[in-house]
This record gives sequence, C-alpha cells and structure tokens, in this order.
Amino acid sequence: MPNTKADAPEATVARAILRDIRHTPQKARRVVDLIRGSRADQALSVLKFAPQAAGQDVYNLLASAVANAKQKNPAIRDASELWVIEALVDEGVTMKRFRPRAQGRGFRILKRSSHISVVVSDIKKGATK
Repeated sequence: MPNTKADAPEATVARAILRDIRHTPQKARRVVDLIRGSRADQALSVLKFAPQAAGQDVYNLLASAVANAKQKNPAIRDASELWVIEALVDEGVTMKRFRPRAQGRGFRILKRSSHISVVVSDIKKGATK
C-alpha cells in the first residue's frame, strides 16, 4: 500500500496569540507580511531589524510560538527547523476619543488595536505566500 495519511509523521504545530496590542491592524499587517511562509529563524532575524514599531512585538510573539513548539516536541532543537505557516492580524477593540475643535465642535479620534496570531510547524506543507 503506498503512502497514506496514517503513514505520514504527524506535524508539530504550535501557535501564539497576542491580543489587544496597540498597533493599528494596517500597520501590523505590513510587518506580518514580511514573515509569512518563511523559516522561523530567518523571520526572527528580519523582525529584529524591522524599523516598524510593531516589529518588536511580533518578534516576541514569534519567539513565543517557537518556544511553544519546542515544549510540544523536544526533538526540535532550534528555530531553523520550523516554518511560519500562518500569520494573521485581526482588528481588536477600538477606543473612541474626542478632541476639541473650533466653535465648540468635537472631533472623533479612533485608537485602534490588533489581535496578532502566529502558527509555526516543522513541515512547510501549509505555507502560503
């Protein structure tokens, strides 16, 4: 009998989620798009030197996902064995504030937040660019 799904080794999949981070989803997506589908060690080095403000938070999130994968499967030695198979940015809560404007008017300011999730796996199969 040829290869079946039962014969294939089970992939180690680990995830980390950062909720209500104070970066707008549009700006956080610019950072997350840099790492989607790449190897975890390369993604960490890209994020370490990313000039965007969300880069440090996504770096810590990816490092957490790698640590979760190592905890699930002790055979994984380092981040070079893992791939970023999914990286998403969703909208979080939006705080509404008012700024005084001319002639007694109020101007609404929206302070947006994001939910960022990263999934790493030791098999590249699910990676999309």
